[in-house]
Amino acid sequence: MATEQELSDFLKSVEKRAFKRTIYHVRNEDAALDIVQDSMMKLAEHYGDKPLGELPMLFQRILSNSTLDWFRRQKTRNAVFSNMSDFEPADGDGEFDLLEAFAGADDSQQIESAEDSTRRAQILREIELQIQELPTRQREAFLMRYWEEMDVAETAAAMGCSEGSVKTHCSRAVQALAKALRAKGITP
Repeated sequence: MATEQELSDFLKSVEKRAFKRTIYHVRNEDAALDIVQDSMMKLAEHYGDKPLGELPMLFQRILSNSTLDWFRRQKTRNAVFSNMSDFEPADGDGEFDLLEAFAGADDSQQIESAEDSTRRAQILREIELQIQELPTRQREAFLMRYWEEMDVAETAAAMGCSEGSVKTHCSRAVQALAKALRAKGITP
């Protein structure tokens, strides 16, 4: 079992290397510092009672997982994806993707005009802004369900709530987004 002093000495010895490694991956000093600090705290909290010889491998695994988690969070934060049945055409089959509706040319060889391209980019940006405006739990449920493509049970487990709550959060998010986009004159 590692003593507190041994744990402290170990963390001091890996701090600079871990920071350099992480900044190389994420290319953001603040994020790298946060990731390394979080990893050190997780090691101390969950594995501080392990033998000193096991700490280097445990820390590397925690640091790698924390870095991957950061990339996942960035992907979710930058999400512009939604799947809103309120925008589905009347003859739809239940599988409708709002971004595909605004994505431009499909299988045809159409060339998009600069005006259309700009309009589409503005619409996608507006969708992204509206997603960011959702209350935290609604946004979280919405992104897990429709961006991460998690099912209701997985989303409920990840959020620590019931499946019914997930459905409610998603429904409210879809309604709020549809209303906000319609108010801005955005229709498919």
